[in-house]
Amino acid sequence: MKRSLIGRLWPNATAVVLFAGFVFPVYWMFATAFKPTGDIIAEDPVWFPAHATLDHFQKAVDADHFWTLVLNSVTVTVLSVVFSLVIALFAAFALARMRFRGRRGLIVTFMLAQMAPWEVMIIAIYMIVRDGDMLDSLVPLTVFYTMMVLPLTILTLRGYVAAVPKELEESAMVDGCTRTQAFVKVIFPLLAPGLMATSLFGFITAWNEFPLVLILNKDVEKQTLPLWLSQFQTAFGDDWGATMAASSLFALPILLLFIFLQRKAVSGLTDGAVKG
Repeated sequence: MKRSLIGRLWPNATAVVLFAGFVFPVYWMFATAFKPTGDIIAEDPVWFPAHATLDHFQKAVDADHFWTLVLNSVTVTVLSVVFSLVIALFAAFALARMRFRGRRGLIVTFMLAQMAPWEVMIIAIYMIVRDGDMLDSLVPLTVFYTMMVLPLTILTLRGYVAAVPKELEESAMVDGCTRTQAFVKVIFPLLAPGLMATSLFGFITAWNEFPLVLILNKDVEKQTLPLWLSQFQTAFGDDWGATMAASSLFALPILLLFIFLQRKAVSGLTDGAVKG
């Protein structure tokens, strides 16, 4: 009985400790953003803000170029996700349904591309963008962010397409649908979990990306929020309240999106990884 009890307790205790370790920095960031300056710089830590304030958030949103950079980040992120999903849908369908020479090698190539750190190509990327006279532009960021999330998007959606029975598609074609119509009416609606999972992955990747915009975009009007956030403390000195408020605003879209899509995202990543 004791061994059985211990066997049940230690995994749960480990899970609680890990959960607290991951969640506490997030809590501290949001809590500090709402604390008055006196509580932030107090010698003894204030765990729960007794008198919440929105002054730090006001400083963050009133900072120079904030809303311009918000628009830049949203534009680049949304376009990258949309482009990667459109391209990946066609590629995943071809890899799952069609048999052609080099198919296995292409799948392995996508896996290797996903595992390889893209930072090794940063010099080549810079030279291509510079020679194309596209520095300080959002277009290269959109293109390269799309390329960064494309391999995993294709592999995940391929698993979902392969999991859809061919008989459903063939039945639709017998009823008069073309292959394209069968894909749109039969296969596409069944890909919702995979689409949500890959959309979340692409959004997080593009939203958080920092080194590429640091190297390619020197014009502050063409930068994105991660780079602005890294320079925020310098702009406000040691104003930790404003810094944490800015960090909270930056993290909030990802947290809300993950909460909204968490079930579909988890099932999408796991199912897409093992099927097909």
